[in-house]
Amino acid sequence: MTLRDAQEGIEYIVKQIETDDEELDAFLFSLGCYSGEPITVISHLKGGCVVSIKDSRYNIDNQLAEAIII
Repeated sequence: MTLRDAQEGIEYIVKQIETDDEELDAFLFSLGCYSGEPITVISHLKGGCVVSIKDSRYNIDNQLAEAIII
């Protein structure tokens, strides 16, 4: 299941990041989003979603949400 399909308010564990873009992978790692880390969807928006990672909130777009497997 991808992050885009996640229910709001439930904590999930990131299983993997599916991307060939090394910059995107490094960016997500800098946010604390990598395999084994908990992630929670706060709300779904038209163009993406708001997520909570390590007590911080980020707005990510749908393309990025599709790359995060939970």
